[in-house]
Amino acid sequence: MVELVRQRNAIPGLSAPTTSDLAVLKPFQLASSNDKLNQIAFCEWLGNRSPSHMVLFLLLFVLVSFPALAAGGYGIEKAMDALFRWMPFLLSKGFLFNVLISVLVMLIGTAVGALVGLGQISLFKPLRIFCWSITQFFRNSPWLVLLFIVMLAFPFEINIGGLTIPVPDWMKAVIGLSLPIMANIAEIVRGAVQSVPTGQWEAAESLAFSRTKTLWQIILPQCFKRMIPPWMNWYAILTMATPLVSILGVEDILRLSRDAMEAEGNNPALLMPFYSFILILFFIYCYPIAKWTQRLERKFNVKT
Repeated sequence: MVELVRQRNAIPGLSAPTTSDLAVLKPFQLASSNDKLNQIAFCEWLGNRSPSHMVLFLLLFVLVSFPALAAGGYGIEKAMDALFRWMPFLLSKGFLFNVLISVLVMLIGTAVGALVGLGQISLFKPLRIFCWSITQFFRNSPWLVLLFIVMLAFPFEINIGGLTIPVPDWMKAVIGLSLPIMANIAEIVRGAVQSVPTGQWEAAESLAFSRTKTLWQIILPQCFKRMIPPWMNWYAILTMATPLVSILGVEDILRLSRDAMEAEGNNPALLMPFYSFILILFFIYCYPIAKWTQRLERKFNVKT
């Protein structure tokens, strides 16, 4: 009976000899232990490179694209001349706007996320469940989907009495990006508070401190150094995600770059210089933040 069930559930070509001459996909084989060690060593090598190595890598990436420009017949000089002419505009009106969006989103997300994170450790159970629910929902939701929902749900203007308050697209983008940032900051706050040894709470209780005073005067001051590195990490991730707002019509650096290329005739040879310029800008802005985060992680490493 067992043999009959085994034959019935057999997979041709894998658990039983195949009876067909059709091609059969072979089972997936994991890399050998030596290959895994090589992959880990490569990741460690890449993570420990100095800024000069990363700059050389970006320059090499840009130089490799030059033959493609020459093959397109547009000319390297013409493409670079178009980039240089648009560069001040892209920097002042585009990239700085991306930075402004990231700063506003981080301010809103941090303020609301800190309250939600504290709500997750509240003694009031309904509040604790509500804060936990919205944190898990927005942490596990795609950012682009949230942006589309906010863009469609919010009106273009709000009428209060006789006053009309416009709601521009960039403000909707700030609100949409603030939702996942709020959820992740809430988790950072909750994890930092719960990482403080329980002896701190017990010592404060023995001194007749209220829960509010214990939290604000004893627990949270110890949490700041634990929260700074992941907070900076999320800011770098958020900054790199700001070009998503261009899909919704916000005039960030990606949207303005597309407009500039259309003004220059929309030649395909312009794609690599303009997008390489965007890549280099975000790298120059985010790479120091990542390196600073690593230094703070080593400095504020909590010994347990």
